[in-house]
Amino acid sequence: MADRDELQALRGAVADLMAKADGDSWGELAAMGLLGMLVPEEYGGAGAGPVEVGVVAEELGRALFDGPYLSTAVLAVNLIAALGDPAQCEAVLPGIAAGDTRIALAFAEGSSPRPPARPATSARGDDSPVLTGEKRFVLDADGADSIYVLADTASGPGVFAVDTAGPGVTVEPLTTVDQSRRLCTVRLAGAPAIAIGEPGCGVEVFTAALDRSAVALLGEQAGAARRAMEMARDYAKTRYQFGRAIGSFQAVKHMCADMLLEAESAVSAARHVAAAAADDSPGWVADLALAQAYCSEAFVFVGATNIQVHGGIGFTWEHPAHRYLRRARGDAQLFGNPAWHRERYLREIGA
Repeated sequence: MADRDELQALRGAVADLMAKADGDSWGELAAMGLLGMLVPEEYGGAGAGPVEVGVVAEELGRALFDGPYLSTAVLAVNLIAALGDPAQCEAVLPGIAAGDTRIALAFAEGSSPRPPARPATSARGDDSPVLTGEKRFVLDADGADSIYVLADTASGPGVFAVDTAGPGVTVEPLTTVDQSRRLCTVRLAGAPAIAIGEPGCGVEVFTAALDRSAVALLGEQAGAARRAMEMARDYAKTRYQFGRAIGSFQAVKHMCADMLLEAESAVSAARHVAAAAADDSPGWVADLALAQAYCSEAFVFVGATNIQVHGGIGFTWEHPAHRYLRRARGDAQLFGNPAWHRERYLREIGA
C-alpha cells in the first residue's frame, strides 16, 4: 500500500487531469498508469490495491467521469483475478492497462442488478459453446470489445467471453436517469463464446468481483458527494439576496451543515472499506454492505440538497447540479439498492 505522501500525489495528479480533460481522456488515463492500477506488474500494470483505486475513484467521481473506468479497469480486472485463469490474464490484462481493450460484464437479469443464483442465460456445447439469453444493466457494453457473461451450464453457472462484434450478439443502450452511466441490454442468440475459469464457479467469481469493485464505486460516490457539497457551499457564500449572502440565512446554514456531515461521513466510510479490503480484514464484507447502503443515500441527499441551495438555477439543464443528483440516483441502484445492502449486512453479521 502506498504511503500518505504517495496517495496525496496520486490524488493531485488525477485531479489535475480531470481539471484539464477535454474530450476523450482515456488515453491519458492509460499513459498515467491509472487503467492498470489493479493489473499485476507482470502484465503491464502497477499492481496496486483498493486504497489506491479508491483515491483515483474519488477524483473521477468529483468530475463525474463518464468513461468505462469502473467497467473495464476495475470490474473486468477484478473478475479476471477472481477467475485465476493465467491464459486470460496474458491475453487481456496488458491491453486493459494500455487502454487498448475495453471489457464489459454481463450478469444481471430481470429487474435485479445482482448475479442470479441460477441464470436464465444458457451455454450449450462443451467444445464450442454458444450462449442464448438476455442480460440487463450491462455497464458500458456499447463500447466494449468483448463481454464476460454469466451463463448456466450442466455443471452450474460459468463465465464465458463473447465478442461484441460476433454473430448472435445485440447490444441495446438503455435510457436511464444518468446519461453519463451507459447501461445496456445485451441479447444473445446462439452467440459463439469461450469458457473461462473453472466450470460452475460463475456466481462466486462475479460476486467476488463486484465486492472488490464496490470499493471504487464507494469512492466515486464519496468524491462526487463532497464536490456537490462544495458547489452548494460556494454558491451560498457568493449568491446575495436581500443585501446579504444566502449562506447567512439559518435555513441555508442548516442545509449546508447537513450536507457536510453526510459527504464527509461518506468519504470516511469509503476509505475505511478500501483499507479493510486491502488488508482483507475479517468482516470487511459486512462493512462494505453497510457502507454501500450509507454512501448511496448520502450521495442522493447531498445531490438533492445541492439543487435546493441553488434554487431556481439548480433545476436548469445548463447548470451541473442536476448531473450530480442523476449520478447519485443511478449509483444507488448500480450494485444493489440500499435495502438490499442492509439485508446483506444483517446476514453477514449473523443477525
